[in-house]
Amino acid sequence: MVSLALIMGTIGTALASPLYPIYQELWHLLPSQITYIFVAYMFGCLATLLFFGRASNSFGFLRTLQVGLGFVITGLVLSVFAHTAISLGLGRFIIGIASGLISTSAMLGLMLTIPDRYKPHAPQISSIITVIGFALGPLIGGVIAQFSALPLLVPYLPVIAGAMLCLIGLFRLKPPTFQAQAFSIAPHLELPVASARIHFFIAGLTAFCAFGAFSLFASLSASFVKDLIPWHGPLVSGLAISSILFISALVQFFAKSLPAARSLNYGLILLMGSCLLLAICMQTHWSLLFFISDIGVGLGHGLGIMGSFGLIHQMTTPHNRAAVISTYLFIGYLGTIVPIIAVGYSADLWGLNLAVSGFGMAMALLCFTLLFWQKKNNLQI
Repeated sequence: MVSLALIMGTIGTALASPLYPIYQELWHLLPSQITYIFVAYMFGCLATLLFFGRASNSFGFLRTLQVGLGFVITGLVLSVFAHTAISLGLGRFIIGIASGLISTSAMLGLMLTIPDRYKPHAPQISSIITVIGFALGPLIGGVIAQFSALPLLVPYLPVIAGAMLCLIGLFRLKPPTFQAQAFSIAPHLELPVASARIHFFIAGLTAFCAFGAFSLFASLSASFVKDLIPWHGPLVSGLAISSILFISALVQFFAKSLPAARSLNYGLILLMGSCLLLAICMQTHWSLLFFISDIGVGLGHGLGIMGSFGLIHQMTTPHNRAAVISTYLFIGYLGTIVPIIAVGYSADLWGLNLAVSGFGMAMALLCFTLLFWQKKNNLQI
């Protein structure tokens, strides 16, 4: 049930991505406005991680999951009835609140409830489940929107129904006993012990790169993919987005025994190469480079996230793990906000091709810097 709640909570996050070109055409939106709608979700998520990152330690992971799914349902219902960019952004913001609550509580819940023989791989398994949920969102949205007469309504309905059934299932579970900590909404972004902080920031910035690269595809690929490949529509853009995450989940499953630091290292190399290929593709319009970049981002995302999650697990204890995970996710999720807003604003000024090319080169440079920093600080691989 915890795994199902994590999947249902993450499906709604990227469900709208293949629908953005339809919203853009119907509401006459600029590229920057699409990115603002996309990152509204992340502002809700970051606010939750900042002020409620320790909710699971105070109320228990099960109660926090229940509240999170309630927010998912609310945000999706608001998205169904949205008629302006602001109302859709509000729905996305509420879904972001849900994601922040569910991500930390489900990870803690999985570590407590997973069978003993799988506990050594608990961080990797939670990462795989999260990625599967993210991947199903744009796939479901794209498939239904492609063949529906109401593409801005029908894709939301099965996800709302699934989330409601999952919420009912969670209320039928018996709350586990735990030692509750005093609740506080005071911002608390806890760092690990001093000896591990350099490695922590390498892990956090690797997540920044992985989330940023995926978010570019999730927010704007539906807009620029029509100039790169001959097929169009919500199904095509949904597949382009979902393929990244399905590849990410597959590589995490088959490489789950890979040492965390080595996995992170390989992830950075793949992300760097993929972002450079995307920048070249935007200038040359070679379809093959787009497909290679899309696959490379999926591989780099999977290895980078799995490696960074593994490192965070190694450098924390049950006492500080929730707060450190919140800090890690806070850094990582900034990658879905800062560079994406910059791309959207740049696209308004200089065009989408130049904006995406600039993003690719900047992200590749950051990945190279992290690789150099990692080697300099002797992170064992």
